[in-house]
Parts: sequence; structure tokens; C-alpha cells
Amino acid sequence: MSDQIKHECGIALIRLLKPLSYYQEKYGSSLYGLRKMQLLLQKQRNRGQDGAGIATIKLDPEPGTRYISRKRTNSSQYLKDLFQKINKRFRQCSEEQLNDPEWLQKNMPFTGELLLGHLRYGTHGNNSVEACHPILRQNNWITRNLVLAGNFNLTNVDELFDELIELGQYPKEVSDTVTVLEKIGHFLDDEIQRLFAWFKLDGYTNIEINKKIADHLDLQRLLRRASKRFDGGYVMAGLVGHGDAFIMRDPTGIRPAYYYHDDEIFVAASERPAIQTAFQISFRDVKELQPGHAAIIKKNGNISEVEFTKPAKRLSCSFERIYFSRGTDKEIYLERKALGRNLSEMVLQEIDFDLEHTVFSFVPNTAETAFFGLMEGIEERLDDIRRDKILALGDDISPTNVDRILRIKPRFEKIVVKDAKMRTFIADSANRGDLVSYVYDVTYGIVRNGVDTLVLVDDSIVRGTTLRDSIITMVDRLHPKRIIFVSSAPQIRYPDCYGIDMSRMGNFVAFQAMAALLEARGQEHLMEEVYEQCKAELERPTAEIVNRVAKLYDQFDYEEVSEMITKILTPPNVDAEVKIIYQTLEGLHQAVPGHRGDWFFSGQYPTPGGNRVVNRAFVNYMEKSTARAY
Repeated sequence: MSDQIKHECGIALIRLLKPLSYYQEKYGSSLYGLRKMQLLLQKQRNRGQDGAGIATIKLDPEPGTRYISRKRTNSSQYLKDLFQKINKRFRQCSEEQLNDPEWLQKNMPFTGELLLGHLRYGTHGNNSVEACHPILRQNNWITRNLVLAGNFNLTNVDELFDELIELGQYPKEVSDTVTVLEKIGHFLDDEIQRLFAWFKLDGYTNIEINKKIADHLDLQRLLRRASKRFDGGYVMAGLVGHGDAFIMRDPTGIRPAYYYHDDEIFVAASERPAIQTAFQISFRDVKELQPGHAAIIKKNGNISEVEFTKPAKRLSCSFERIYFSRGTDKEIYLERKALGRNLSEMVLQEIDFDLEHTVFSFVPNTAETAFFGLMEGIEERLDDIRRDKILALGDDISPTNVDRILRIKPRFEKIVVKDAKMRTFIADSANRGDLVSYVYDVTYGIVRNGVDTLVLVDDSIVRGTTLRDSIITMVDRLHPKRIIFVSSAPQIRYPDCYGIDMSRMGNFVAFQAMAALLEARGQEHLMEEVYEQCKAELERPTAEIVNRVAKLYDQFDYEEVSEMITKILTPPNVDAEVKIIYQTLEGLHQAVPGHRGDWFFSGQYPTPGGNRVVNRAFVNYMEKSTARAY
């Protein structure tokens, strides 16, 4: 993705199932869990660069001792800063103390058996350290303490906030993070109070009841009650003060979650390769947490995956597969190759099968895997072409003619190179754009002036500003005859409301193209009509709202929108002919069959709140408001 888009956060949860002495003896360190957490966060750093945090809980603490530790940072060097601050405490220990797990657990922070880590991407609001996870709900009752970290956005925060008010709470702010914490916290309190009353009637003392509550707390019931009205995409992980833990996934599986456990450890994370790398295990050993399910780890070490809400039709986010998740996952890697392969016939037709005068490349580096797929698809198609040409030789067949046909092959080169990022804050606005264009560099002398077509694969084109302001002009300096950009993702037409920073509709170049087509046809009145329809939809109950914006896109063929996008993104001073080709929805579904969440492309939202958001986003656009649509 040549445009910079912020997106979902990353989570890591660890439960050590053995005493610290076990890890000291087997792995040579009582800080085994902490080191594994560092590796899990490091391997998921693509998921958040606005901050990071860790919280730990010690099991069976003595009253009066600190058993919850937490550290958060929003430093630009967030992971380095986070672990430097944590490790600083241990550098004060002697070698004898570092090798004494009992002493460490009694005297040092961050030596708990439960660890929860988080990487933050701030899609909205401030980026203060207070906005970083894990977040903490404290109480003097050990079972009422709650630590939470999440990868989520909820579309109905106002509704959930009002419910908290009706329950008698007085939340300190209106945000999905605080709302979720207090919502789960309320039902945690309620479950504990229910158990307390139950065991009190049986004559147990208050101290005895504490242990009874820890043994009998039903997290499945708690999560079912707390999440009843959640509308959005979410994976949330929580630690309860006495030692229970959970990680839960939304009913349509929008956000990703994976886990692994053996007799030593339970671990969960947002991405499978992070677990594989950190614990050196195979692909098949890591389980995907199913939609509408929670993995629950009880204080006694019992582990179960249970349904906490009725799973809906699986619509997990396809953008995770196209771009956001790390491509070191086997399935994601193969899917990205398939996305590129599905474009091969369109590209070959666009260049009229003239491989002799075409150079293939990619930009940015994240598009490399799709590029490999495109090249494989072209090679597979060339097998048919070469065979047909050989058969067509008939009586003219000869080694020379056959060799000439066999030499037909695609030319692929590294044309665009990401250079070091330049600091542009010292430049005035007139010169900053020119400096930004030098973030990339090109390989000169490969493309033949005025002869060759240059085909560049991008994994997605959202706003297109980097193409327009930098890349097209830059590659035009190579003097190709034509420049063809190929997006392995379809046209992004609609806002996201489940965790990705794509909420302002007017920023999407596909939306701009649709509006320009309406204007060119003299159909601007349709924008006003849909505006009124969207406002009317917002007055209806959420479950009844439909996406009215889709009507505007229905006026045009897919190719018409692509052609207008090409016009919008082509700078006026470019000599080469420019063409932009997009993946189709059908091609996306074929390449990524298990992840059909395509609302950014199709407008088919997986939850009722999504339809409200798209209508609100259009109203905001028409009213020139930059307010958040959810």
C-alpha cells in the first residue's frame, strides 16, 4: 500500500502453567514469560506504532503485597523504551537473585504467571500514554480487578455508554475502550456479588468465600452478558486479579486471533507467525480462535474454548489478508500470491500480450508477494501461448523457430526502491511535496525510452495521494511508453468502522471518481437525493438501516470508475500514458475464500452498525464535516 493507513492493534497473552522455578531450571531464566512476551510484540510490531504496554499478575499473592504490574509507553521507540524500563529493575539484582525464582516473584515486579501485552495504532483521538493498553480497573477485592487489552472498534459506543449510565455508573469519558472496560467490569462485579451471596448463605467466612469465588467464577457467562450489545469487530483479552484469563473474538470473526498451549504454557496473539516464531512450533500446532468463542484459562490451569455468543456468518476482514497481517503466515502468503495470479489475464490483455516491450515490477515492498503471483500467472499462461505457437508452425517447425518461441518470457526488474525517509518539516508547503517524492528512487536504464510499457503491482490503492504526488511522476522520468498500475485489492469505496483508519469517505479516490462521473453526466442531483435518504436512515432503528450510498456506485460500471481514478491520479506533466487496473470482487473471493469480509469494497457490512456508519460518513461528507462517523 503506497498510502500510509493505520489499522488494527496487536495483542499477546501468556499464561505460564508451571512455577517460575520450572522455567529457571529448563530454560535458564525465571523471566522466560517476559522474554517470550517481548518476542511476541516484536514480531507483531506491524500492528501498532503509537505505543505499547505490558501488564502482569502474580498468582496467590500475600495480602498487602503488589501483585499487578503495568508499564505503558508512547515513545517513538516504543518497544525499546518499554523493555528498557522493565529490564532496568532487574539490572539492579545480583546474579544470585536473578537465579532465584522465589525471591524474584516475591520482590520484583513483572514476575507474574499471567502476562498481557499490547501494541497500539491510534485510529482516532489522542496518542497520549493514557490511551495505551492494557487498561486497568482496580479494586481492593482481588477477584474484582480487571486488566484489559483489545484490538477493536465498536460502532455503538454511545448506546453502550447510555446503558452504563442506566446501570448507575458514571464513566469518565465516552470511548469504546473505557466503555468496554466498564461493561465487562460491571458484569464481573455482578457475578462476584451473586457468588458471594450464594456462599454466604452456606455459612462460609468472607476469607473462605474469596477462594470459592475464584474457583466458581463463570467467565463464559460473564462474557455472554457483557457482550450482548457489542456491535463491531473485536478481539479482547483480559486478566482477572485472582488469576483467571480470557481472549474473546467477535461473532463474525472480523478481527484475527490465534492460540497455542501445551503443559508449560498458553499463548494467544493477533497473528499466527508470531506464536510460531516465539515458541518454534509448526503451523498446524497453532489454533485459530473461532468467531463468537473465547479461550478461557482458569486459575487452576484448565483451558477451554467456549461459545460466549452465537456465531454469525463468518466475514473476517479480507484487508488483513491483503495487506495488514504479516505475510509470513503460510495461508496469507499463498492468498496474496493468488491475488496477483488472478490479475495475470487482465494484464496480458492490457499489454496485448506484448511481453517483449513490457517490464514488470512492484511498489511498495509489501506488494512483492502479489507480484510473484502475477509472474506465476503470466508464466502459466505463457505455457499455453508457447505451445500454441509451436503447434502453429506446422511444416515450418525447426530448432530456430522453436527456440525463438521458447525465448518468449516476461521481463521483471526491481524498478522502484524505497529510499531512506527524508525529514520535510524544515521545508515550506510548496517544497514539501517535492521532497516527499524522493522517499522513493528508481532504477535507471532498464526501461527503454518511448518503447517499453512499465507494469507496477501495488497491494491496494486507497487515497492514491502517493501515486499522484510522487510515484507516477518519478517513474515517468524513466520515459516508458505506458505506465500500468495493478492493484491486487479491489476499489476501496466505503469506510471501515472495525479498526482500520479509513473512516472519511471523501478521502477515497474511488469515491472521488464516482462523484466526478456523476458531475460529468450531469447527475449531481443524485448526491443530494442520497444525502436526504442517508439522513432519513439515521433516524431508523440500527437493525433496520440499509446502505444508501451503494446506489451512487450502481450508476457506473467497474471499469468506468477505474478510468476516472486514472484521470484523477495522473499528474498533468506526465508524458507516458497511465492506466490503473483493479482486482475484482470475484477475484478477491477466489483468492481469499475463507475471509469474505469485503465491506470496504462492496458496502456489505457484517454488523448493523456498519450501515449506520456508511450513511453517517456520507452525511458528514456532504456537510463538509470531519467528525468521526461512529
